[in-house]
Amino acid sequence: MNHNTSQRPRILSGMRPTGELHLGNLVGALQNWVKLQDEYDSFHFVADWHMLTTGYDNTLDLHQDTWEMVTDWLACGLDPAKATFFVQSRLPEHAELHLLLSMVTPLSWLERVPTYKEQLENIRDHDINTYGFLGYPLLQAADILMYKPRYVPVGEDQVPHVELTREVARRFNQVFGRLEVKKRSFQEWLQWGEGKKEMTSPPDVNPEQFWLDRYYRASLDGRADMLNRDVGTLEPIFPEPEALLTSAPRLPGTDGRKMSKSYGNAIFLTDPPEVVSKKLATMVTDPARKRRTDPGNPDICPVFDLHKIFSAQGTIDRVNRECRTAEIGCLDCKKLVAGHLNAFLAPIQERRKPFEQDPQKVWDVLEEGTAKARAVAQTTMAEVRAAVRLT
Repeated sequence: MNHNTSQRPRILSGMRPTGELHLGNLVGALQNWVKLQDEYDSFHFVADWHMLTTGYDNTLDLHQDTWEMVTDWLACGLDPAKATFFVQSRLPEHAELHLLLSMVTPLSWLERVPTYKEQLENIRDHDINTYGFLGYPLLQAADILMYKPRYVPVGEDQVPHVELTREVARRFNQVFGRLEVKKRSFQEWLQWGEGKKEMTSPPDVNPEQFWLDRYYRASLDGRADMLNRDVGTLEPIFPEPEALLTSAPRLPGTDGRKMSKSYGNAIFLTDPPEVVSKKLATMVTDPARKRRTDPGNPDICPVFDLHKIFSAQGTIDRVNRECRTAEIGCLDCKKLVAGHLNAFLAPIQERRKPFEQDPQKVWDVLEEGTAKARAVAQTTMAEVRAAVRLT
């Protein structure tokens, strides 16, 4: 059953509450969310349980970080009249669905997720060899499947997580899906399956459950088409969501690496003009350009990457031309991008002020959105419990 009463297809996405957002968050996800809210029934959640999978040893700032992040959502243009914002941990239904999905998910599916081994190797400052960290892609699958979205907006690096979600949905449907039995007597359902052996339901077994079990075994053997023809069809509990790829331009931090709060190279949406200018003044440029009179190559310069995103076309063309001929120096180039970037951030910071003056407004938005999400989650879990026969 589809719980989406809107005429628009549903999407779902979330962010870990890491506090104030930076330009990388804006360009990588948030701008896309703002655009999509006019096209889709948008659900966006604060992934605070996911924050615990790697940051369980430091939760002191979790409450404030949640407020800061959602305030930036609002300041950037996400509209609670168009999109639903909610807090993951306020909905225990997510934990229940995670538990039930874990009963049918092979351990090997979680171990092969690309980010699992990658983060095990890269995160050295605290122990993440935990059940929670191994299972976070399955919790992610529960977050998604709970709202039965058609699409999940992600970058290319997150596509494997959506694929895992599709596999988990398929597996759960095979085990617990509702069988629509054809109007035939069980005596007529003969000689299907390998060896054309006669199979009828024992008198002390519920016929529907008997054939559901047969369906699952047949599907594992690749014989579901034959079973559909001879017995019935399986109505899935969960539709399989699709990845909605987000094309995000490369956004470097001040040291040239990917912009990240953990790298200390981020420019935040709340940074005042003087802070933005100061950070940009230290930003790395073309390493081959040692002196002011040396010609540069904008194609390999991180500052020019920022120009391409935030500067006017005339400025981009000028920098691209004059850098190559040494008509403009790196310091002047940085001042130009600082001017455009500060002009871009000004309206975002202005829209943030009412929430800074009345912080309760943000919590009210989350309270209302969480109530809406709870209604959907409770309906889904009623279906799931009935399918698993826990009612």
